[in-house]
Amino acid sequence: MIKGSHFRFNKQERSGIFFLLLIIFIFQGIYFYVKAKPFGGNPQVKVNTDAQTHLDSLKGLAQMDAEKIFPFNPNYITDHKGYALGMSLEELDRLFDYRDENKYINSAEEFQKVTQVSDSLLNEIAPYFKFPAWAKTASVIQKKSNQNSSEIYKVEDLNQATAEELMRVNGVGPTLSKRIVKFRDRLGGFVVNEQLYDVYGLELEVVQRTLEQFQVLQPPVIKKININQAAEEELAQLVYITQDMAREIVLHRKRNGPFSSLDELVGVGAFPTDRIERIKLYLTL
Repeated sequence: MIKGSHFRFNKQERSGIFFLLLIIFIFQGIYFYVKAKPFGGNPQVKVNTDAQTHLDSLKGLAQMDAEKIFPFNPNYITDHKGYALGMSLEELDRLFDYRDENKYINSAEEFQKVTQVSDSLLNEIAPYFKFPAWAKTASVIQKKSNQNSSEIYKVEDLNQATAEELMRVNGVGPTLSKRIVKFRDRLGGFVVNEQLYDVYGLELEVVQRTLEQFQVLQPPVIKKININQAAEEELAQLVYITQDMAREIVLHRKRNGPFSSLDELVGVGAFPTDRIERIKLYLTL
């Protein structure tokens, strides 16, 4: 006689099992829903947005610090720096056109007159202007010269002038004229008029009178030195950099890594900060 199977259930038992499985499936669905929600719901989007906002803020602060950490001579503003400072394309073009005429800005007021920037922008960026020590004096001398002088000179190329021709300037004798030529030869030619102020023994008034008759009309082609690759001996060949300063630049580069901006040179030892703009004419990154 075959006995009945032990695995047969009556109607009530089958209903109980069905409801138990249903409850299990419901709880399993709730579990997966809760587990998956952080990866697809609004909280995840919110976290990404907050992180991106914070990152953008840090980038903005870093860019602001990079642009404002070092004082600068507004005569040498680049497109990038001008945009970062908030200048418009038209304002930059006015500055570049002015510089193309071999003219220099010597004050914040003159900067505004040339570029036509607003008072609010000028007040914001003027504290970072750094003009050479002689700039203010030279500006005053130029005004007095324009008021008192009735002579009109034909401007000749400073890079082509002989020592004898330079002696036509009042205050430039045989010694100073030869010194100007010698300094010019060491430079490989004047790149900008301002370099005439670097000639030893040449007084400001004499420089100004010289620039009334001689200016840089044909600057030389400069092969710039890579500040991140040049050896000490190569850097020391520049007129403005001594052997000791060249050594400090190389040591600074080894300790801190490559320079990201030429303006960082002002933080190296006893770097001649008043001549940074002239030195930058001969360097590149």
